[in-house]
Amino acid sequence: MISIDPEDQSVQDNYKLLIGSIVPRPIAFVSTLSSEGVLNAAPFSFFNIVTANPPMVAVSVQRKQGGALKDTSRNAIATGEFVVHIADEAYIEAINVTAASLPPDESEVALAGLTAAPSEKVSVPGIAEARIRMECVLEQALPLGGTEQSPACDLLIGRVVRFHVEESLYENGRIHAEALKPVSRLAGSDYAKLGEQFSIERPE
Repeated sequence: MISIDPEDQSVQDNYKLLIGSIVPRPIAFVSTLSSEGVLNAAPFSFFNIVTANPPMVAVSVQRKQGGALKDTSRNAIATGEFVVHIADEAYIEAINVTAASLPPDESEVALAGLTAAPSEKVSVPGIAEARIRMECVLEQALPLGGTEQSPACDLLIGRVVRFHVEESLYENGRIHAEALKPVSRLAGSDYAKLGEQFSIERPE
């Protein structure tokens, strides 16, 4: 085994080890609304479930060089709302387009040719092309990492107040993963599809 002290290498080198080791990572495609009414959307692979009681998800949004907040964090903190969509094969190319760096007054949704869909419980629109989306209210926004004056990221914890699931994916409260065809993130420019599935019974 190679033993590596993270303090002996650069942030970029630590990043490469993390994203190459923690794979595959689910992708949260997050839409937010700016104070000027611009619909922002961007993908994030530092994403997971927090708890089911109540349902919560967490998305880590890395800050820009110099510690400035990205549009997603700034908008979510300002409005207290965001929508999380699950990435799938049908629209992953459009999701990738939204990763472009645009000024706050330009919409990645429009750039990618995606369609805004009205939400029911929050003011932030969702994306119609997504087959699963979750309307969220901001439970907490935690600045983490970096220094006290310049954090490295903002951990957005969202409480899900409405699920939207395409009918063909849903049966008896469960999601058909094969039908969803989710896409996950690897390192670099690489992604992964669902792949082979297998079952192991948990011990009692």
